Amino acid sequence: MLTRAPSPSVATDANVTPFPNTRIDQSAKQGNAPKSGKAENKKAARPLVATGESSAPESVRQKPVFPFSAIVGQDEMRRALLIASVDPSLGGVLVFGDRGTGKSTSVRALAALLPERKVFADCPYSCAVTSSPEHLCAGCQAASGKRTTRSARIPVVDLPLGSTEDRVVGSLDLERALTRGEKAFEPGLLARANGGFLYIDEVNLLEDHLVDLLLDVAASGENVVEREGLSIRHPAQFVLIGSGNPEEGELRPQLLDRFGLSVEIRTPTDIPTRIEVVKRRDAFERDRAGFVAAYAKADQKIRRQLIAARARLADVTVSDQILELAARLCLALGTDGLRGELTLIRAARASAALDGQTVVEPRHIAEIAASSLRHRLRRNPLDDVGSGVRIDRALSEIMGS
Repeated sequence: MLTRAPSPSVATDANVTPFPNTRIDQSAKQGNAPKSGKAENKKAARPLVATGESSAPESVRQKPVFPFSAIVGQDEMRRALLIASVDPSLGGVLVFGDRGTGKSTSVRALAALLPERKVFADCPYSCAVTSSPEHLCAGCQAASGKRTTRSARIPVVDLPLGSTEDRVVGSLDLERALTRGEKAFEPGLLARANGGFLYIDEVNLLEDHLVDLLLDVAASGENVVEREGLSIRHPAQFVLIGSGNPEEGELRPQLLDRFGLSVEIRTPTDIPTRIEVVKRRDAFERDRAGFVAAYAKADQKIRRQLIAARARLADVTVSDQILELAARLCLALGTDGLRGELTLIRAARASAALDGQTVVEPRHIAEIAASSLRHRLRRNPLDDVGSGVRIDRALSEIMGS
C-alpha cells in the first residue's frame, strides 16, 4: 500500500491524479498537523514509497530461481513457453500433467531469463518506456516532461483459485471513496501482470467466467472495466500460463479452444532422467548462487535467442504452400472453426524466428502441430489413441502424399 507524508495539499486537494492507486496515510486522513513548520517540511519531502517493501533493487531482493537451461526433459513444454514469449498474442499456454513435473518452475525460470525492462516509476501499471502510445495507460499518455524510470524484472503473478473478479480486474478504491469522496480505480492482478506472466495453477478448477475473462484480456492486451461508475482501460499485456491435473477435472471445450498452445507432460519413467532431475534440484537447493552461475552462460544464450526472435518475428513470411498444409491438416483432424489454422501459423512463425529463419518451413508446422491442435480435437469413442498420435498420423499422410 502506498503512503504519502501528510501535507496540506494532500488533505485538501480533491483532484483525481492520473495514477489512481496513490494512497494517503492515517495522519493525513485524520487531518493531524505536524507540530512545527520544520517538521512539516521534513515530512513533506518524504518520497512516495510502498509500505513493507525494501528500497533495494529488485535483483537484490529476489532469490535466485532455477535456471531455464538446467531443466531436464519436458522439451515440448519448454518450446511452447519460448514460442509464447516470442509472440504473446498466441493466447497463452495450457500445461496439463502430473504434479511435481516442473510446470511452475519452468514459468518462473523463463521469466527470470528475460531481460529487465525500463518502466515509468510512478505508473501503477508498469508501462514500459519503449511501449508505443496505444499500449500506454491514460496517465502515461497524458504525462509530460521528464519522468523517472526504473528497471523492473519480468513479473510472474500467481492467480489463486479463490480470487474474485474484483481482485482480478480491479475495482473501486473504497478507501479514497470514503475518506476523500473521490472515484478512483484500484488496479487488480491483471495490472500487476502487465508485461509479464500470469500463472494459474489448477486452472481447470477456476470458475469458467474468470477463465473466459482472462483469455479475452490476454488476446486483446487491454483490460476494460465498466462498473460502479468507473470506466477504465489500461494495458494488460501478459502471457497466460495455465496448468492442471486432468484427473481433477477438465476445462470446457469452449475454453480449451481459446488457449493458444496446449502441452501434455508426464513424470519421467527412465532411471537416468529421474536421477539427473534430483541431482540438479538438490544442487540448486544447497547452493543457489553457485548453481545459477554454472548455467549463466547457457541461459544467456537462450536470452539472446529470444531477443533476436522477437526482433525477427515481423519479417518471417508464410508461403501459400504452408497455408495449404495447415488447412489440410486441420480439415483431416476435423477441428471446428479457423482458430486452429491461425494459431498453427502464428506458432510456426514464432518457431521459425526462434530458429533464426525468416521463412516458415513444413518442419515448423510439424513440430508445433501437436501443441497447437491437440486441445481442439473432437473425441472419437471408436478411436482409443491419444490426440498426439492422431495428429502425427494425419501429418504423415498429408506430408507423405
